[in-house]
Amino acid sequence: MLMLSLVRSLTVLIQWTSNLAIWALARAFNLPEPLVHGTGVFMFAKAQTIENRVGKALRPMQLLRQLRSWFR
Repeated sequence: MLMLSLVRSLTVLIQWTSNLAIWALARAFNLPEPLVHGTGVFMFAKAQTIENRVGKALRPMQLLRQLRSWFR
């Protein structure tokens, strides 16, 4: 029971700090909060896509095989 209440309070705290950060950023740039939130979500998705592409291109085993084939 204690663990459940700790997880719930941590979830509430994370949500509250996220809302506070979005609010502060929106006020700093003088933009509406939904626009700031939507832009953040879009940028996260874009960065995740780039990281996935780079991760596929730099597979360690494939790079090791290429390196071995160069030295044969």
